[in-house]
Amino acid sequence: MSTQNQIDYNRIAKAIEYIQHNFKLQPSLNEVAEKINLSPAHFQKIFTDWAGTSPKKFLQFISLEHAKNLLKEEKASLFDTAFETGLSSTSRLHDLFVKIEGMSPAEYKNGGKSLMINYSFFQSPFGSVITASTEKGVCYMAFENNKETALGDLKYKFPNASFFERQDEFQKNALSIFDKDWTKLNTIKLHLKGTDFQLKVWESLLTIPMGKLSTYGNLAGKIGHSKASRAVGTAIGNNPVAFLIPCHRVIQASGNIGGYRWGSDRKQLIVGWESSRIYSENSILL
Repeated sequence: MSTQNQIDYNRIAKAIEYIQHNFKLQPSLNEVAEKINLSPAHFQKIFTDWAGTSPKKFLQFISLEHAKNLLKEEKASLFDTAFETGLSSTSRLHDLFVKIEGMSPAEYKNGGKSLMINYSFFQSPFGSVITASTEKGVCYMAFENNKETALGDLKYKFPNASFFERQDEFQKNALSIFDKDWTKLNTIKLHLKGTDFQLKVWESLLTIPMGKLSTYGNLAGKIGHSKASRAVGTAIGNNPVAFLIPCHRVIQASGNIGGYRWGSDRKQLIVGWESSRIYSENSILL
């Protein structure tokens, strides 16, 4: 991430945090701009460039009241019923094109021995991303601005694998998820290291439509473990693929945004960004 991009990201994160804590007061553009030491015009520009919508509209999407409304509207559509019932927006298509293949017991136990892993760095709307893949699909994606730290975390997860800094087709296809036209995506293939329970939780996350949120308890019920909310939360926290497996769409039953492996501020930003995309598409259809 460039120095200027990092500065802008930090400013937007600070603005989001301020709005989150003061949403009941519906702060004006001038008030929020003043809190991050920018002119209203400049703040409006960089915010709109980043989020694709104005700060005023974005405010509506990130309030806790919005989160509660999303929970009330939640639909439990699964892969096999989504096509039959129809999709309310094209942006939801990307959820249906992510396929997970679990690693073999041997690959899981030996820390990736004999695996050849390609990795590359990418600048996303939410900060720098490291993406890694095996010959079968993407095995890792994480938000991390420091490249040495990012690579170190990847190697810690697969201590016995061989690593090569190069971008392959698996990574390119996965990273296209950040583009606006998701209808052109090929199937995104994931090759994940996890227990059977973790894989089940990660697959269930893919059933939460874009622009919707769920709770840990709801998710536990969907996979047949209604009393295992804490275990589900742990599995969500161990999600090895940021954004593609949308663990950011799970919040607390109270409506609070809750924690996130890559930072609660980033989680709030992603939730608002997705909501703004849904709002924009619905506005075009009306």
